[in-house]
Amino acid sequence: MKLLIIEKDPLLLTRITRHFRKEGFLCDTANSYRHALQKIENYQYDCMILEPELGDGDGRRLILYNREDARKTGVIVISDQGSPEAKIVALNAGADDYMSKPLDLSELGARVKALLRRKYNQGNNTILVSCMRIELNANTVICKGKTLELRKHEYHLFVFLAMNKNHIVPTQAIAEQLYDGPSERAPGANYVYGHIKNLKRKLRECGCPHLIRTVYGVGYKIVA
Repeated sequence: MKLLIIEKDPLLLTRITRHFRKEGFLCDTANSYRHALQKIENYQYDCMILEPELGDGDGRRLILYNREDARKTGVIVISDQGSPEAKIVALNAGADDYMSKPLDLSELGARVKALLRRKYNQGNNTILVSCMRIELNANTVICKGKTLELRKHEYHLFVFLAMNKNHIVPTQAIAEQLYDGPSERAPGANYVYGHIKNLKRKLRECGCPHLIRTVYGVGYKIVA
């Protein structure tokens, strides 16, 4: 799962990013309206954590842009303004959730996970794909009763494909999703191919050799 964290305070931005990376998320960041708009215009994220009071623009306009563009990105607003009126404005603009500062990062993490469960899996913690079971809370994949040993990026790759099963996922979209940093610096096809190759090998060894299909020149998909 890849997050876009938008926060003008550099210390808080670092704290939030470190917390979510420890939780196993991949993170991209922005510290201004202009920078955030550039990110959401060009890249896809699973969830945005958004401070609306940005120095060079109103972050609530980013929520509206996100909704009008029919994107699937979830939005959690984090703000110094804790009044009911501020929450209502953000939620009416299209935010999925709202938290007042100072933040409890564990609670913010729980809210992000809950939003992603609703978004991708109808609120469930488990995704079933063929003979595999993905336990989202534990960041674990179970294959025929045994835990499949996956590295961090292999796990994120498998979850990303599973959440888009039966749909072709372009190679560049996978690269941006897997890269733990600025999406504009995401590596190319060879980077994705290496992770796909290792993941296919592990799936083959556990008895699911044809789960991931290569669509040459386009990308990859899980057929389930």
